[in-house]
Amino acid sequence: MTIPFDLERSIRILDQLVHTPSPSGYTMDVMRKVAGILEEAGLDIQTTNKGAVIASIKGEDDSRHRLITAHVDTLGGIVKEVKPSGRLKLDKIGGFNWNAAEGEYCLVHTADGRKIRGTILMHQTTVHVYRDAGTAERSSDNIEVRLDEKVMNVEETRKLGIEVGDFVSFDPRFERTDNGFIKSRHLDDKASTALLLELAASIAGSGEKLPHTVHFYISNNEEIGFGGNASVPDETVEYIAFDMGAIGDGQSSDEYTVSICVKDSSGPYHYGLTRHLADLCKRDGIPHKLDIYPYYGSDASAAIRAGYDVKHALFGPGIESSHALERTHTESMEAAARLLRAYVMSPLSED
Repeated sequence: MTIPFDLERSIRILDQLVHTPSPSGYTMDVMRKVAGILEEAGLDIQTTNKGAVIASIKGEDDSRHRLITAHVDTLGGIVKEVKPSGRLKLDKIGGFNWNAAEGEYCLVHTADGRKIRGTILMHQTTVHVYRDAGTAERSSDNIEVRLDEKVMNVEETRKLGIEVGDFVSFDPRFERTDNGFIKSRHLDDKASTALLLELAASIAGSGEKLPHTVHFYISNNEEIGFGGNASVPDETVEYIAFDMGAIGDGQSSDEYTVSICVKDSSGPYHYGLTRHLADLCKRDGIPHKLDIYPYYGSDASAAIRAGYDVKHALFGPGIESSHALERTHTESMEAAARLLRAYVMSPLSED
C-alpha cells in the first residue's frame, strides 16, 4: 500500500488557507481552520501555549520520532499611527519591501472584531499633484492605508474602532491557471502547509503504518523567527522544515521541482539527512534541485538555535517572487508531496 496524493484536495485546502488572514501575531482564525482539517481526518491534536497545532501519527518505532513543520503565519502590517488625515501609518510584520505591498487591497482587523477595507498606497501616489510620485522612497514614512470609509481626520477614524496595534492583512489574490500555475500572496508557507495537512489526512485515511512516529507541527510565528522551537517531543531525532524554495539569479530552484536546501543564512543543514532526502529523490525519480538560500531562516534552524539535539533539514516547493506576488506550479507541489511520502516511509538517515 502507498500513501495516496490528492492534488485537488491540497489546492482546496490552500485556497481556504490563503483566504484566511493570518499575519504573525494574528493567527487564531487560521489555526482553528488547521485544527478542524486535522480533526476531520480523525487525528488528535495538541495546541501549544503559543498557538501552534501538533498532530501525531504513531509508527512501528515509537522510540525515535520525526517532526515535520510548516508555518501558516504570513507577512502583514500593524497600525503604527492614525495620521491627521485619518489614514493609517503601518509598521511591518515580517521581512518584505514596501514596494511589494504597494497598491494592495487590505483588511484592518479592529479589536472589536470589525474588518475594515482599505488600500496600501504611497502618500505621494497622485501623479497630477506629486512630482516625485514615482521616485519617492517606499518607506513607512510614505506608505499609508487609505480606508474605504468616509474619514477625514483622526477622530473619525478612531470612531470606526481603529487604533494603534490593530493588525492589517493583505489580500491574497489567489488564482489557478489552466496550465498549472498557482498565483497568490502567502504561498510562503501555505502551499507547504496545505500539502502537509493533505499528507496527514491521507495517512490517517489509508491506514498505512509508518516506520517511525511522525509529528505534524503547524507553526504560527515563523515569519518573525521563533515558530517551531518549542514543544518539540523529546523523542524527536529528525526535524524537517517543510518550507518554500527560493528562486532567483544564481539559484537552482524552480517552480517545477522540489527544492532541497543545503544551506541558508543560519549555516549548513545536517549533511546526512539532506543527502538522505536527495537519495530518495534519485531512487524514486522525483524532480528535485539542491540549493542555497542566502537570506533565509526556517523553523528548523530556529530549533537548532534553541538547543534541540536533532538532525535538521529543509525542503519544499519552489516559490517565485517570495514575500511579494508569489507563484508556484502544480508540478512543484506534486514533487514536494512525493518527497514527503518517500521520507515518512523511509528508515531514519544513517549519518
